[in-house]
Amino acid sequence: MRNHPTDIISAMLEMLAIFENACEDGDTLRRLSAMASNRGAWREGHALFQQIRHKTLKAEKRDELALAQYAFEEICAKTLYNLSHSPAPFDADSAFWVVPLGVELGRRLGFTEPSQVTSLLRM
Repeated sequence: MRNHPTDIISAMLEMLAIFENACEDGDTLRRLSAMASNRGAWREGHALFQQIRHKTLKAEKRDELALAQYAFEEICAKTLYNLSHSPAPFDADSAFWVVPLGVELGRRLGFTEPSQVTSLLRM
Protein backbone atom coordinates (compact mmCIF):
# COMPACT_ATOMS: atom_id res chain seq x y z
CA MET A 1 0.00 0.00 0.00
CA ARG A 2 1.26 3.45 -0.87
CA ASN A 3 1.79 5.91 1.94
CA HIS A 4 1.11 9.44 0.66
CA PRO A 5 -0.89 12.53 1.56
CA THR A 6 -4.57 12.31 0.79
CA ASP A 7 -5.30 16.02 0.47
CA ILE A 8 -3.65 19.21 -0.70
CA ILE A 9 -2.96 20.44 2.85
CA SER A 10 -1.07 17.26 3.73
CA ALA A 11 0.88 17.44 0.47
CA MET A 12 1.65 21.11 1.08
CA LEU A 13 2.83 20.51 4.64
CA GLU A 14 5.08 17.67 3.49
CA MET A 15 6.75 19.86 0.84
CA LEU A 16 7.01 22.88 3.14
CA ALA A 17 8.84 20.76 5.73
CA ILE A 18 11.32 19.57 3.11
CA PHE A 19 11.90 23.06 1.72
CA GLU A 20 12.28 24.71 5.14
CA ASN A 21 15.46 22.69 5.58
CA ALA A 22 16.70 23.14 2.00
CA CYS A 23 16.07 26.84 1.28
CA GLU A 24 18.20 29.71 2.51
CA ASP A 25 15.13 31.92 3.15
CA GLY A 26 12.87 29.86 5.39
CA ASP A 27 10.79 32.66 6.92
CA THR A 28 7.68 32.46 4.77
CA LEU A 29 8.00 28.68 4.42
CA ARG A 30 7.70 28.42 8.23
CA ARG A 31 4.81 30.89 8.27
CA LEU A 32 3.03 28.91 5.56
CA SER A 33 3.50 25.69 7.56
CA ALA A 34 1.99 27.28 10.64
CA MET A 35 -0.87 28.71 8.59
CA ALA A 36 -1.60 25.44 6.79
CA SER A 37 -1.75 23.65 10.15
CA ASN A 38 -4.40 26.06 11.47
CA ARG A 39 -7.63 26.15 9.47
CA GLY A 40 -8.64 29.37 11.24
CA ALA A 41 -5.56 31.13 9.84
CA TRP A 42 -6.18 30.24 6.18
CA ARG A 43 -7.96 33.55 5.54
CA GLU A 44 -4.65 35.29 6.31
CA GLY A 45 -3.26 33.71 3.13
CA HIS A 46 -4.13 36.79 1.10
CA ALA A 47 -1.97 39.07 3.23
CA LEU A 48 0.87 36.55 3.26
CA PHE A 49 0.61 36.25 -0.52
CA GLN A 50 1.15 40.02 -0.77
CA GLN A 51 4.27 39.80 1.39
CA ILE A 52 5.65 36.93 -0.69
CA ARG A 53 4.87 38.83 -3.91
CA HIS A 54 7.03 41.68 -2.62
CA LYS A 55 9.91 39.20 -2.18
CA THR A 56 9.26 37.84 -5.68
CA LEU A 57 9.52 41.28 -7.24
CA LYS A 58 12.83 41.90 -5.44
CA ALA A 59 14.24 38.57 -6.66
CA GLU A 60 13.00 38.93 -10.24
CA LYS A 61 16.25 40.07 -11.82
CA ARG A 62 18.79 38.23 -9.71
CA ASP A 63 17.87 34.82 -8.42
CA GLU A 64 16.19 31.96 -10.29
CA LEU A 65 16.16 29.71 -7.22
CA ALA A 66 14.44 32.39 -5.13
CA LEU A 67 11.90 32.91 -7.91
CA ALA A 68 11.05 29.19 -7.88
CA GLN A 69 10.74 29.26 -4.10
CA TYR A 70 8.51 32.31 -4.06
CA ALA A 71 6.32 30.94 -6.88
CA PHE A 72 5.73 27.85 -4.73
CA GLU A 73 5.09 29.99 -1.65
CA GLU A 74 2.68 32.26 -3.53
CA ILE A 75 0.61 29.34 -4.78
CA CYS A 76 0.47 27.85 -1.28
CA ALA A 77 -0.76 31.17 0.15
CA LYS A 78 -3.35 31.50 -2.63
CA THR A 79 -4.56 27.95 -2.05
CA LEU A 80 -4.91 28.46 1.70
CA TYR A 81 -6.84 31.68 1.18
CA ASN A 82 -9.16 30.01 -1.35
CA LEU A 83 -9.80 27.12 1.06
CA SER A 84 -10.96 29.64 3.68
CA HIS A 85 -13.93 30.47 1.40
CA SER A 86 -13.29 34.18 1.99
CA PRO A 87 -14.46 36.81 -0.52
CA ALA A 88 -12.46 37.60 -3.67
CA PRO A 89 -10.66 34.29 -4.07
CA PHE A 90 -7.60 33.79 -6.24
CA ASP A 91 -7.84 31.70 -9.41
CA ALA A 92 -9.82 28.52 -8.82
CA ASP A 93 -7.00 26.34 -10.17
CA SER A 94 -4.47 27.53 -7.57
CA ALA A 95 -4.48 24.24 -5.62
CA PHE A 96 -3.63 22.35 -8.81
CA TRP A 97 -0.28 24.17 -9.05
CA VAL A 98 1.02 23.37 -5.55
CA VAL A 99 2.61 20.05 -6.52
CA PRO A 100 4.02 21.09 -9.93
CA LEU A 101 5.60 24.25 -8.50
CA GLY A 102 6.91 22.25 -5.53
CA VAL A 103 8.48 19.74 -7.90
CA GLU A 104 10.09 22.59 -9.86
CA LEU A 105 11.51 24.10 -6.68
CA GLY A 106 12.82 20.69 -5.68
CA ARG A 107 14.50 20.30 -9.08
CA ARG A 108 16.22 23.66 -8.66
CA LEU A 109 17.35 22.62 -5.18
CA GLY A 110 18.97 19.50 -6.61
CA PHE A 111 16.37 16.85 -5.86
CA THR A 112 16.64 14.44 -8.78
CA GLU A 113 13.31 12.64 -8.32
CA PRO A 114 9.94 14.36 -7.83
CA SER A 115 9.08 11.74 -5.22
CA GLN A 116 11.82 13.25 -3.01
CA VAL A 117 9.65 16.33 -2.45
CA THR A 118 6.20 14.74 -2.35
CA SER A 119 5.11 11.23 -1.56
CA LEU A 120 2.16 11.79 -3.89
CA LEU A 121 4.53 10.92 -6.72
CA ARG A 122 6.02 7.83 -5.06
CA MET A 123 5.09 4.55 -6.74
